[in-house]
Amino acid sequence: MLSRERRWRRVPRVVNRAAPSLGNAPDQSPRALRARRSPEDRRSFAPDRLGPEAGRRAASFSDGPKATRLQGRGSKEEGRLGKLRGGGGEELKLTSTTFALNGDSAHNQAMVHWSGYNSSVILILTKLHDFNLGSVTESSLWRSTDYGTTYEKLNDKVGLKTVLSYLYVSPTNKRKIMLLSDPEIESSIMISSDEGATYQKYRLNFYIQSLLFHPKQEDWILAYSIDQKLFSSMDFGRRWQIMHERITPNRFYWSVAGLDKEPDLVHMEARTTDGHAHYIMCRIQECSETTKRGPFLRSIDTSSLVVQDEYIFIQVTAGGRANYYVSYKREPFTQIKLPKYSLPKDMHIISTDENQVFAAVQEWNQNDTYNLYISDTRGVYFTLALENIKSNRGLEGNVLIDLYEVAGIKGVFLANKKVDDQIKTFITYNKGRDWRLLQAPDSDLRGDPIHCLLPFCSLHLHLQVSETPYTSGSISSKETVPGLLVATGNVGPELSYTEVGMFVSSDAGNSWRQIFEEEYSVWFLDWGGALVAMKHTSMPIRHLWISFDEGRTWNKYGFTSAPLFVDGSLVQPGIETQIITIFGHLNLRSEWQLVKVDYRSIFSRKCTKDDFQTWHLHNQGEPCVMGERKIYKKRKAGAWCSLNRDYSRTVVSEPCICAEWDFECDYGYERHSNNQCIPAFWFNPLSQMKECSLGQSYLNSTGYRRIVSNNCTEGLQEKYAAKPEQCPGKAPRGLHILTSTGKLVTEQGCNTTFIILMEEGDLQRTNIQLDFGDGTAVSYANFSPIEDGIRHIYKSTGIFQVTAYAENSLGSDLAALFLHVVCPVERVQLVAPFVAIRNKEVNLTAVVWPSQSGTLTYFWWFGNNTKPFITLDSSISYTFTTEGMNTITVQVSAGSILIQDMKNIAVHEYFQSQLLSFSPNLDYHNPDIPDWREDISRVIKRSLVQVTGIPDEQVLVAVFPGLPTSAELFILPDQNMSDRRSGSEGDLEQTVEILFNALNQNLVQFELKPGVEVIVYVTQLTLAPLVDSGAGHSSSAMLMLLSVVFVGLAVFLIYKFKRKIPWINIYAQVQHDKEQEMIGSVSQSENAPKISLGEFTDPEELMDKELDTRVLGSISTISNSESTKEIPNCTSV
Repeated sequence: MLSRERRWRRVPRVVNRAAPSLGNAPDQSPRALRARRSPEDRRSFAPDRLGPEAGRRAASFSDGPKATRLQGRGSKEEGRLGKLRGGGGEELKLTSTTFALNGDSAHNQAMVHWSGYNSSVILILTKLHDFNLGSVTESSLWRSTDYGTTYEKLNDKVGLKTVLSYLYVSPTNKRKIMLLSDPEIESSIMISSDEGATYQKYRLNFYIQSLLFHPKQEDWILAYSIDQKLFSSMDFGRRWQIMHERITPNRFYWSVAGLDKEPDLVHMEARTTDGHAHYIMCRIQECSETTKRGPFLRSIDTSSLVVQDEYIFIQVTAGGRANYYVSYKREPFTQIKLPKYSLPKDMHIISTDENQVFAAVQEWNQNDTYNLYISDTRGVYFTLALENIKSNRGLEGNVLIDLYEVAGIKGVFLANKKVDDQIKTFITYNKGRDWRLLQAPDSDLRGDPIHCLLPFCSLHLHLQVSETPYTSGSISSKETVPGLLVATGNVGPELSYTEVGMFVSSDAGNSWRQIFEEEYSVWFLDWGGALVAMKHTSMPIRHLWISFDEGRTWNKYGFTSAPLFVDGSLVQPGIETQIITIFGHLNLRSEWQLVKVDYRSIFSRKCTKDDFQTWHLHNQGEPCVMGERKIYKKRKAGAWCSLNRDYSRTVVSEPCICAEWDFECDYGYERHSNNQCIPAFWFNPLSQMKECSLGQSYLNSTGYRRIVSNNCTEGLQEKYAAKPEQCPGKAPRGLHILTSTGKLVTEQGCNTTFIILMEEGDLQRTNIQLDFGDGTAVSYANFSPIEDGIRHIYKSTGIFQVTAYAENSLGSDLAALFLHVVCPVERVQLVAPFVAIRNKEVNLTAVVWPSQSGTLTYFWWFGNNTKPFITLDSSISYTFTTEGMNTITVQVSAGSILIQDMKNIAVHEYFQSQLLSFSPNLDYHNPDIPDWREDISRVIKRSLVQVTGIPDEQVLVAVFPGLPTSAELFILPDQNMSDRRSGSEGDLEQTVEILFNALNQNLVQFELKPGVEVIVYVTQLTLAPLVDSGAGHSSSAMLMLLSVVFVGLAVFLIYKFKRKIPWINIYAQVQHDKEQEMIGSVSQSENAPKISLGEFTDPEELMDKELDTRVLGSISTISNSESTKEIPNCTSV
């Protein structure tokens, strides 16, 4: 991609398409320009956003830095032009009228629609856009019916309180106008069917962000809302219906006539609830979940769908590498083949004209340049045309490639290439096969010779087209004037951005002349019969220049009586026009001034056949260009006559004999210094035969292919044409198996698609077997049924070896992968002792729910260690060497899901513990959830500390799950005493005795709620008396031994006589639950107990009763526990 950030975007074409990625006709866009501003304001104003809406919404005019650079040079330039171009300083007058838009002086934006094509209607929407609020606060709508001589204000017809934000026009019926209100005030549209004379208002229940009109049906519109929903209308916006609720911005397209079967079909990139993007199609009248269909079954990268002419492009990233796919004439998608090691970071579709794709690819080792690739007719196989083309950023951050296609002449392109850190302009006459530098003019404006020797010095041009309709851009050409180019540039060793002038070529770039020493906007009038130039300047002007001889001489004309700060100029649609509207202001506070300039008075008559001459297209004297010899008819220089709209420009067009320059290197071949196409080191020419079956024939490439749209005949065509040959039998080789997502993990119960690829072999005569590793397998007689992949659903979790086996009569090949099938984990509980002995090993267990989650990876962090222990087992043993509170964190990874739990363990040399019980009324209020137990534990601890005066840090309390309610009290040594073991055990015994006395005297109690007093008692048997890490024996140790013996005897009696002893019953139940907890979640043993999802009737009850359990001398629940939950969907299909 396209990089992940830029994604797949269509680079704006350099021939009259502002936003090809949306496929709009240029006339769909309302046109906007900036109002007058002080110099400071000019610098602070930014153009309206073009990006997604370019080509449908208006661009905004800004005179910007270019005009500033020309200040103070006007008089010198005009004087030189007057002397050198025959004007003699005499001012000629043009017919013009000026109209002021009174009352709009505060408005800082305007949008203009000129119907053109024999219509005299002009609509202007002026707006006050508050850049702090980001909305329009005032607007006015003006209409002219006399080509801009006078205007009528229409605010009363659309509503005096209505604030308008955008103006749209149907591209197939210019009489139909749509106005949008500002969404900050209301959501409504105004519709006109009479070129803006009258309007009907319709309220909407959504906010429109952009519109896309149908290329054929004038009433069909797609509307994209601010909340990314797509709506459709079949009555020009009067009624709307929703098509989809999650559409990627600017990734929706109307059907293409002749390719899509239904005219109301819409191509869309839709997003599912899980965030994946999919390419879907549906008809606007039948777009439901059941009728939406996807031509590409897998998910695609976001913002990668491009539908353009005969081609559809998508991108799929797998294994960290972008893969591009193309559908030609709606055929099944095929992966695009770039040179093997191009490894693109970014890719843009530049052009799909003439049944060929031009693509700009930024490769792995490029940063600010792109390589130009061109394809075969189907858009599959790409070859390199030019390396290191300069790129820059547009107004919205979009990538613009410095490549320009000359209008009216097939195969001629200009490009700015980076050569040794210098930018140089190159030209090609055969679609990128051969490039050369531009020859500089022989002389400058004064007639002095220019000494510029190739390749050290040449002419360099700026190749940016205008992003607004109010300037001509830095280069322009017209199909109606073949061979005539006007561009901004300079002469020297490299492209300059400071000292620039204007240059013109009358022979398609073979030779050039300088026409101005500064930057000018130049327009083509009267089918290119006249050129009109206006200087880029921030100073007020009142003159423009006209040439009737392709820029050889210029005449100065006055177009207004008072100097005007020019904000922009608009030529009537259709370059046969002889009218220009100039927008500006007289001073910084004046109203909008609209000057209509009519050139018809300067044309004395209609052209006759004697006013024309012939011109031969050539490439440095070679008459054959793109396999044709063409002769054009052009108006003679100095003939002041107007052209007819239907006059013929081409006199002769005949094919040429095929020569070397008519052929480019085929895919996988590279041109060497001897001009021969040799296979690249990575390319095996025989690999193209896998589509060929034994007994059939195929076309074996000679390493050359004729340039697409080249019309040469005979000559070298027979030598370089691909030769038919019999398909040789080949054994399968280079068999690969991968998943459609590129990942080696999938979820239980979900569709998994396997892709099988083979580098060599007979696809039609090779048997394929695929073993899924779970006891099922499939077999196919050839590759035809599996082009879109093989789907399979795993009903159990685990690691499965998936094996593909290809075999034909000449041999076989084998490929395998190991697939992890998981069920997303929902919870993890870290089971750990509440208190541990220093330097004694402790067992820790992570219990996962659901238990059958497949292969899991466990990450364990202890204390402040930054590097975790990583295990596949759910249990780990660890020895704590530091006394105090130690933190343990465990993370469990299952596929793309990662959850964790955390606990604190108190580590000491020794401690004592005692079971506690409570008055029966506590059981009635026990909801048996972890939070309640943690709160009760804190209350009990606080009561003990208050009654006994024992330090807070020496007491820990943990309430057990289940009924009757019970708890365990941990008595810890004083921190100061733990440093000196001698004599401290006696102090601990004294602490225990104090606690026992308070408990036995029923002094420890707390109020659960008003009127509910709970008394804490000592359970008479101690599960864990004094725990000693020393080697010696003591009376406490003897008591512990007797206690253990007694407990064992009690368990035996219970088992034997099935009697019920409450607190022992709790302990026995805890031990039973503990056995289930310790089962490894990744165990593959058939003997391991299995727990079905149906047994977990309540997840909260499961985690509380089965996972939150006590171990001998410890407790597993602590107040600092933390877990993360993500609900899985693991239903078996």
